[in-house]
Amino acid sequence: MVTFVKMPKSSLTMKEGTILKWYKREGEKVEKGEPLVQILEEKSTIDLEATVSGVVKKLYYRENQDVPVGEVIAAIGAPEEELPDVGKPEAESAPTVEKPPTLVEARKPESTKPMVRASPLARKLAEEHGVDLTLIQGTGPGGRIVESDVRRFLEERPPTIVEERRVKETLPLTGMRKIIAEKMSLSRDTYPRITLIVEVDASEMKRFRERLKLFENIDVSYTDILVKAVAKALTKHPILNSTLMGNEVKIFQDVNIGVAVASPLGLVVPVIHGAENLTLTEIAKRSQQLVKKAKEGTLTRQDLTGGTFTITNLGMYGVDMFTPIINPPETAILGVGRIRETPVVEEGRVAVKPTMFLSLSVDHRVVDGAPAAEFMQTLKKILEGIELVED
Repeated sequence: MVTFVKMPKSSLTMKEGTILKWYKREGEKVEKGEPLVQILEEKSTIDLEATVSGVVKKLYYRENQDVPVGEVIAAIGAPEEELPDVGKPEAESAPTVEKPPTLVEARKPESTKPMVRASPLARKLAEEHGVDLTLIQGTGPGGRIVESDVRRFLEERPPTIVEERRVKETLPLTGMRKIIAEKMSLSRDTYPRITLIVEVDASEMKRFRERLKLFENIDVSYTDILVKAVAKALTKHPILNSTLMGNEVKIFQDVNIGVAVASPLGLVVPVIHGAENLTLTEIAKRSQQLVKKAKEGTLTRQDLTGGTFTITNLGMYGVDMFTPIINPPETAILGVGRIRETPVVEEGRVAVKPTMFLSLSVDHRVVDGAPAAEFMQTLKKILEGIELVED
């Protein structure tokens, strides 16, 4: 019996995955439990294992191709077994089968536009670029136009007035970049967002960090300190540690803080689970592990899921303040700017102190301005009296 392998769904928000690498080709043997394909899910990669032993009868998608969740991507069966025709997705080179017209369609007036045989991917690409398929010579079976034909046509055609600007490079919106684009669009279109900005005196943060490093030989980053401080503040203001599901606001018991990290694949948000119960040293150790895995591209699904609040720090890039976009399905995100020397008026006298801006974006459906401001007051108090995060 032929077994069909489908694109798995790893989370409620996952709509599609990307085929990164096939470990087996058509006609090759595969054992149960052996890796069949490497898949990019929502910012993490997994090796999908074969659930049965047999021969790979068919691979329905190419490498670096996006596939909707639940779609069949491969078929495994016995060597002598015939692959049943059950309408599975066609490969790019597979011939198309024309459906006979219905009675209603047969009575429609004949169109003067010639019928063009083209694959779905070719039609989609042509539509995106406004290309008339009748102008393209197909190289597929029976003269069928395939995706590569459309791409070749786009590269070779003379530029129009609109396209007279020279393009140095074209980057496809696929894989990680596509996932980020979809999640950010979802956040923008779904979440009515407000952003509150507070300036924090970072003097105690700097002294605290230097003291830990000098006297206790503990190396922590400012982000580590912020994770600990935010975890403490969220225990006092749990409404920000929540999500809106339908008509219910679900407040999470655990404080799982995601920290945005730049990786070779793009922006990822590994999660420090149970941050409210971890010491600062434990947070620093876990953070270093996650950053290392992000740089190496070895983050697991567990590393990237379960977040309840996100911190994104752009201070190391010289950014003072920004309005971060909420990471669905969370309710809030904290943006962190750089620490800089600033003239501050204190008791009628001007002094220079290290300060930083914190920007809190919240889902206004869940949190009003006043509770969000109270959270920022608590966080500011913790950071400016840093002994509160030493325990």
